[in-house]
Amino acid sequence: MDALIELLKFLIPAVAVLYAMYLVVNGFLNRDLETRKLEIRGKQIDTVLPIRLQAYERMTLFLERISPQNLLLRINHGGLSAKDYHRLLLEEIRNEYNHNLSQQVYMSEQVWQYIKNSKEDLIMLINESSALVKEDQSGLDLAKKIFEVSIEKKIDPISHALQELKKEVAQLY
Repeated sequence: MDALIELLKFLIPAVAVLYAMYLVVNGFLNRDLETRKLEIRGKQIDTVLPIRLQAYERMTLFLERISPQNLLLRINHGGLSAKDYHRLLLEEIRNEYNHNLSQQVYMSEQVWQYIKNSKEDLIMLINESSALVKEDQSGLDLAKKIFEVSIEKKIDPISHALQELKKEVAQLY
């Protein structure tokens, strides 16, 4: 029995020391793992953030390019009929949109929805204006009608989409 007591005198402190060492090493490894995760996350942010900012820049440019005042000034073909000018405007909007379609990956679903809605609202505005102009009238007449109808609208979906896009970019910082 004395031998068992002597063995326990050495075994209990040894087990306590081993358990303490286990806790220390486990804590050290967990801290090291967390540090490495933070480093990896930091590297990902360094890589993804510039790409996201570029996507926001491209979508800002898209919205600016399709705004009625910029679109009509940029696509100014005086010799076209209203029907041909209508088709050309819609084609330009769709081409711009398709060119920037992949940028949705880098922004929130809500902002992307605002951008899509602003594009669709502009297409509806152009279609409404085209319906108010006779087909044999010039493209200039259609452009004037588009300006008139857009001025009558109280809500500018493109400006709203731009504001929401800017808010989201501000949240990145």
